[in-house]
Amino acid sequence: MDRRSFVYLGAAAAATSGIQRNLLAQGPNDQIRVATIGVHGRGMSHVESVMSLYGLERKSDDPKKARKRETDLRENVKLAAICDVDEKVSGQKADQIEKAYGAKVETESDLRRLFERKDIDAVTIATPNHWHALAAIWAMDQGKDVYVEKPGCHNVHEGRALINAAKRNNRIVQHGVQLRSSPAVQEAVEHLRKGTIGDVYLARGLCFKRRPSVGKRPDAPAPANLNWDLWQGPAKERPFSTRYVHYDWHWHWDFGNGDVGNQGIHQTDMCLWGLGVGLPSEIQAMGGKFLWDDDKETPETLSTAFYYPEQKKMIEFEVRPWATNKEDGVGVGNIFYGSKGHMIVPNYNSYEIVFYNDGKKPTAGPKRADRVGPDVAHVANWLKAIRARDPKLQNGGVESAHTASSLAHLGNIAYRVGRRLKFDPNTEKFIGDSEADKLLTREYRAPYVVT
Repeated sequence: MDRRSFVYLGAAAAATSGIQRNLLAQGPNDQIRVATIGVHGRGMSHVESVMSLYGLERKSDDPKKARKRETDLRENVKLAAICDVDEKVSGQKADQIEKAYGAKVETESDLRRLFERKDIDAVTIATPNHWHALAAIWAMDQGKDVYVEKPGCHNVHEGRALINAAKRNNRIVQHGVQLRSSPAVQEAVEHLRKGTIGDVYLARGLCFKRRPSVGKRPDAPAPANLNWDLWQGPAKERPFSTRYVHYDWHWHWDFGNGDVGNQGIHQTDMCLWGLGVGLPSEIQAMGGKFLWDDDKETPETLSTAFYYPEQKKMIEFEVRPWATNKEDGVGVGNIFYGSKGHMIVPNYNSYEIVFYNDGKKPTAGPKRADRVGPDVAHVANWLKAIRARDPKLQNGGVESAHTASSLAHLGNIAYRVGRRLKFDPNTEKFIGDSEADKLLTREYRAPYVVT
């Protein structure tokens, strides 16, 4: 027989039915009015999830390209407004939403005005990374529940501040690690917990994405439609440049965290979840820019290692930027190693178990049977926790926003100082290294301060 046994579980039918029953049983609850902040990119996925849960189908001029609802789930939720510091972007997206769904949404350009509104119950945040934690904290302080994209924080200090804000305000904070709402991945983790591949000692996170040169772009006057001061927020003030807006901020330390803090947060979260560990005790990293002389500050290639001596476990995370080989078929995903075999998690919808004993089979599960994508399921899970006022119902709670993000930040810090680091997970400080400690936070620009 084939030594590889595949288990595809996009979502078990029973799990899907349970989600549907829970949401339908809620009845005509008070409507949750949601606003999305940052709609140039990822925020539009938030919009689509809310619209889908409300029951609106996406329209298209071409019926063949019409996007049907992913799910029959229903929620009494409404997209009340979208917010973007670029008024051109917010206007264009509002027009797209009206055309796609036949629904008008209000626009705001300053998130502070949005937070002051009493008719907004919750916000989703898809701004650049350096705004994630501050926007979430300001929203919670104004009584809003929050769905914040990964990474939940731009540095380690902000992750702890995010948890503290959620507790003091009694707010529900969902971190955008959508794989946690995938029944396939949930079952994969169950296999790791019950010892299907034996004692699990190592997790690898892989982020091999095609990232070309961004070139070199000069400073320039900020466009009139963009509030450049507000866009910069907590960061040190600097001249405008298209090297930052609207995407390549990912590769600059003041705004982004490189690919380990971009796509990689899904995989760092998966490593922590699968191994059942938190922040590490030792970190080392090595990498650099080897391909292009361009504006990127973050490394193109980065290899990091995180050690847990008490648990005798380890995490490895690797970023590669260009055309590269896959590892056991995985380009972006995770591999877990145990004493009896290894498990591959190549996406949000499947996993594969490879046993070192060819004659042993894994436990088989049902075939893909639902139409619920991880994005919609994750937003639905957040809304369920909001209605119950119970963070224990969440799949991706605020703690994951801190730990998954901080794992990436710690690897970046080890790279930037250029040495192996010892870390105390209890105090969340490095041991005997004041230089590394400085990178756990940042110098904030008033009034955009995370305390």
